[in-house]
Amino acid sequence: MKRSGDSEGEKRRKHLLRIQSSRSVSSLQRRKLLQELGDQKIPFLGPSDRGYQQLWDSSYSGLALRRSPSLPAGLHARVQAALFTLRRKGCLLRDLVRIRERDVFTAVSRALLGEPGHTYRYLDTRLFAIPWHREDGEVKGRRCCDPEFRAACQALCELNGFFCSDVPLLKEGDRLTQWAKGEAEAEAKRGEEGDTGSKHSEESRNSEGVDSEEGDAESKHSEEWDIESKHSEEGCSGSKQEGGWDTDSKPSSEEDESCQVQKSEPGIAGLPQRSEGKLPGSAPSALAGTEVKPAAPRAREKAVAQLKHSLSDHHLEDREEQAGGQGCSQPSPRQVRTGPVEFNVTLLNYMDPAAMSQLKEEPYYGMGKMAVGWHHDENLISHSPVAVYSHSCHNDKGESGEGGSGEKACWRIGLKVAWDIRTPGLTLPLESGDCYYMRDDLNSTHQHCVLAGESARFSSTHRVAECSTGTLTYIQSRCQEALSNLHTDPETGSHSLLALLPTTLRHCEEIHNEVEFEWLRQYWFQGQRFARFCSWWTGPMEQLEKDWKLMETMTLLFLDAVEEEEEGHEVEGRRDMADILLSALIDRQQQRQTWRDRCHSSLARTLPPEEAPVDWPFWGADDPHMPLPFDLADIINRVESLLWRM
Repeated sequence: MKRSGDSEGEKRRKHLLRIQSSRSVSSLQRRKLLQELGDQKIPFLGPSDRGYQQLWDSSYSGLALRRSPSLPAGLHARVQAALFTLRRKGCLLRDLVRIRERDVFTAVSRALLGEPGHTYRYLDTRLFAIPWHREDGEVKGRRCCDPEFRAACQALCELNGFFCSDVPLLKEGDRLTQWAKGEAEAEAKRGEEGDTGSKHSEESRNSEGVDSEEGDAESKHSEEWDIESKHSEEGCSGSKQEGGWDTDSKPSSEEDESCQVQKSEPGIAGLPQRSEGKLPGSAPSALAGTEVKPAAPRAREKAVAQLKHSLSDHHLEDREEQAGGQGCSQPSPRQVRTGPVEFNVTLLNYMDPAAMSQLKEEPYYGMGKMAVGWHHDENLISHSPVAVYSHSCHNDKGESGEGGSGEKACWRIGLKVAWDIRTPGLTLPLESGDCYYMRDDLNSTHQHCVLAGESARFSSTHRVAECSTGTLTYIQSRCQEALSNLHTDPETGSHSLLALLPTTLRHCEEIHNEVEFEWLRQYWFQGQRFARFCSWWTGPMEQLEKDWKLMETMTLLFLDAVEEEEEGHEVEGRRDMADILLSALIDRQQQRQTWRDRCHSSLARTLPPEEAPVDWPFWGADDPHMPLPFDLADIINRVESLLWRM
């Protein structure tokens, strides 16, 4: 049996070596193909290009645009005043996120607003939502912020409510519905009322090799088609990465002329009025007749096809590796959206291109400077929509900017079909106050980027975040699960464990680590920065810390039970308990060191005191209020020694 086990282990080792070798060779092949492509670009279409309408219909039908004038009267003023208020108060901050074992600042400044007690996790960083402060019993009467701050949150809550009711008007079948008569009359001068155009079926997309799962930052994004997709989704300041498709930047060529989409549309549209041109073909060479970048020569077309094949092969390797247990350690089941849209959070972003020392060129299509690289929005309910409000401003008073003379002076959204370098890309210019919706499966089957304009820009990105393990209610219930195994003597106050079953002990220690590393340390690393603006989280986090301290006591009682040599206690049972305890302690020790390193990193030290990460919880070896030391090395050695003696 032992020989068989060794053989299986050797097979597994050789299999992993083959995967690593294959991926290394594939990386070299991709770099060679990129060199063959040279300065050639994959075609993309903007509003002034022939075939733009048909391309949107056939390959980007999940995208919808709501023009600024068609929003409810007064909403713009309230939302834009709210955005400026939050920035003036200093509430929009850059995040320090974790990418490939290193810390990176986001290029954009941001804050999370949403349902009370909700969080949003990305790139090993948990954002704690500032509540909407809607006038209801859940937060009413709690003086957690000043009236001006509360009013700003309520304005964004109003925008969120508008999106919740507006997005479902885009009914199934990929058709845009007729809007309310009042709005239609107000916009009648801009075009005829009625159906703004049917959308082609999703089946018409040229999506060979598409990665249909929306990526979480840990394992599901395409590393080769877009190496930045693991971090640029949230606006990280990108550095060039090794071993990926997104390698060196290439200069872009100017081509677009106008920031205006055709004026004859209604207030919301799938896209501009139809042109008479034919639908562009799926291969780049089929676009030779359109007013875009020159079509590729035959040699480039061959190189593009080879590259696509190479990327698809690597995609399959990724799936094999995930199936072999090399993905996330504990993936949670994906939730699928059903019923009405309920956006539960919005991620506010602010970026001023003039303040950035360097913006990266979009490398594949030559679309221009990128504020945010290619990505899928992550950690969302599957097939849930995303609604984005965009506001461009040219001064510190938050007044709208008019942009420059060309389309590239505007902020734009770039879109491409994931894992498909034959379907042309698409750009969508945004005037201040415009909104766009990504609906159906657009976010999972496509990637998008944000192309910088000339002025500063706010965006409010409303999402249906996957919060099954990310709400205060959830973690409080988890604490109660663990503490239900702790008995406290009402007279003496002494503690004891009610059950010593290995499964129960493992469950409690998992919750212990979850509370410490997914909540307490995440909060003190960055979440507490917002307490000076809104103290809503202060009380709940104090209670979580109290519960966590009781779990430290439970670990001490667990250790005592393992080390006791009671008569009649089976050695095998104690060995199982010791194994469980040792695994939990080693994990805890390693994660504590990781968080210590992050809190004291060179980047963390550049932040002002009110924004700097706090290394907490932390305590000295002789702290009488803590049942166990912070450094668990000695205890780990004791348990390991005990296992050797068993």
